Amino acid sequence: MEIFSIIMLLFLVGCSIAVSITKNLLASIIIFMSYSLIMAILWEILNAPDLAITEAAVGAGITTLLFVLTLKRVRGVKK
Repeated sequence: MEIFSIIMLLFLVGCSIAVSITKNLLASIIIFMSYSLIMAILWEILNAPDLAITEAAVGAGITTLLFVLTLKRVRGVKK
């Protein structure tokens, strides 16, 4: 289980770097969703299922939905 945790932490660092480097906003949102899902997995490994469920629901679910809707609305605005 320790090797799996290390791999997840490396993916977490990779996601955080990728989200700040990526120029495409939709790709950044998808990477951020992956970051939240990895965090949910790590919370479950740390025996905190309540935090894992909250991270999955709010971080990967609602926040991603709000980001996508905002991106759709911003791209729809013509200047």
